[in-house]
Amino acid sequence: MEHKDYLTRLTELSSKISELPKGYISKKTVSGNVYFYHQWTEGGVKQSRYLHDDEVEVLSTQIEERKKLQAELKDVKAEMTRQPKLRQTDEQGNEVTHMNCTLMHKRIAVAELELDNDTGFIQKIGTVYAPEHLPLGIPIRRGITDRKALNEWWTDRSIPASRSGVREALETLDITSTRMLLIKCYGLSLSDQYWICPEGSGLTWEKVNFFNNGFSDDIGNVLFGSNKKPSNPLDFSSPDNTSDGNLKKRWKIIDGKRCLVKGGSNPFRQQPLNEVIATEIMERLDIPHVPYTVTWNKGAPYSICEDFIDENTELIPAWRIIQTQKQDNSTSLYQHFLNCCNALGIPGAEEFLDRMITLDYIIANEDRHLNNFGAIRNAETLEWIGMAPIYDSGSSLGYDKITPTMKNAREYTCKPFKKHHEEQLKLVSSFDWVDFAKLSDVQEIITSILSDENATDYMDETRIRVIAELTERRIRNIESLAMSHTRVQSITTEDDVEEDIAEDYGPKMEM
Repeated sequence: MEHKDYLTRLTELSSKISELPKGYISKKTVSGNVYFYHQWTEGGVKQSRYLHDDEVEVLSTQIEERKKLQAELKDVKAEMTRQPKLRQTDEQGNEVTHMNCTLMHKRIAVAELELDNDTGFIQKIGTVYAPEHLPLGIPIRRGITDRKALNEWWTDRSIPASRSGVREALETLDITSTRMLLIKCYGLSLSDQYWICPEGSGLTWEKVNFFNNGFSDDIGNVLFGSNKKPSNPLDFSSPDNTSDGNLKKRWKIIDGKRCLVKGGSNPFRQQPLNEVIATEIMERLDIPHVPYTVTWNKGAPYSICEDFIDENTELIPAWRIIQTQKQDNSTSLYQHFLNCCNALGIPGAEEFLDRMITLDYIIANEDRHLNNFGAIRNAETLEWIGMAPIYDSGSSLGYDKITPTMKNAREYTCKPFKKHHEEQLKLVSSFDWVDFAKLSDVQEIITSILSDENATDYMDETRIRVIAELTERRIRNIESLAMSHTRVQSITTEDDVEEDIAEDYGPKMEM
């Protein structure tokens, strides 16, 4: 069977399955009377419907037919898995080493692409149907779309090779690179609406998007350390293939909501707890943010937050925003970002940065790189809604430092604009919005959260006390600064961050 035949059959089976009822029929006896119910799960929520007598047999037949089709679908996928070197052939039977597809933006066809089957790279950009819907910051020069820039955007969608445990995961999945995972899930994400539609597949946004459809846990299980070869073929339909960052993470549907579950790094596993601390501080300061909670699994903490993007919106990272204009040598990165936001019409950028920079100073955040904040726009109209709520603040509060070094300010790095927090704090235009009285209990909050009985294996009372005291000291520093604050009139490039990349949480060797 040729590649296109597999795709056609998979599409046919998926279409038939989607039209049949899922779930099962349950029977309940009450006072000698028998009642039948159709029970199923929709968006992670259990549903139930009473059945009349004439519905039971018909529904039972349909459910059995669905099971047969699902079994056939699994067999077809297994056959494709057993033939990893399968290639498309042309009408003359010649081997084809690429895949033709259309880059889609939700339901909008953006451009024709040719992807290399072995590397996952974009080999060729064909007809561009909707240039305004190309990913933000992709240049078009003399009518030609920049293939290198589009490849960089495509690669950035994949799991970083530096992600904790990703090398072992790729071995388990028998895949050479994380870029190949992109193709297997059509590049779909829970952060935006871009995806690729293989030629002749007949796939539609309604059938494949993860906002309205369920997704597999298989990839998430592997990324979280399950190195056992599954008895059944892996289902690659998962947004875990397009999650960024270097910490172990996965998407789960919890009570019908798409939630990101993320771990912490050794030796203190502190990031998930720090997310909750940052949440409490931002709530007190009325800073728009994504709320985090913590759950424990096998003795390790994991943060949980709900997806703040839906099927109509998308997150555009700051990194993409600054690609829309060329930065000259005399303009600071901070000013360049604001210039880009103003040109695009993104509202509230300066006020947002005031709050983000202030928060990051308070919690000593070391990983606010340019993919860790951004703006939200409507995916169809491209209208800017505003800056995204603050998220991903866990790499803070000395998360990776031994306690004796925490008091040394030189041990802390800063991003995204300046290398040192004290210099970055000078960029804040106003502290008038800060109600310092609302931060009076921050030490107690930190102590309470870090003193969780499950956290005793990772930190002691001395570490907790030092973290709380240093945070209180930074709050007092800002309060003093606010009382005599005069904004620096000339924002220079001095102390600008030169390389803005995500923190690597791999083992570090002490020198």
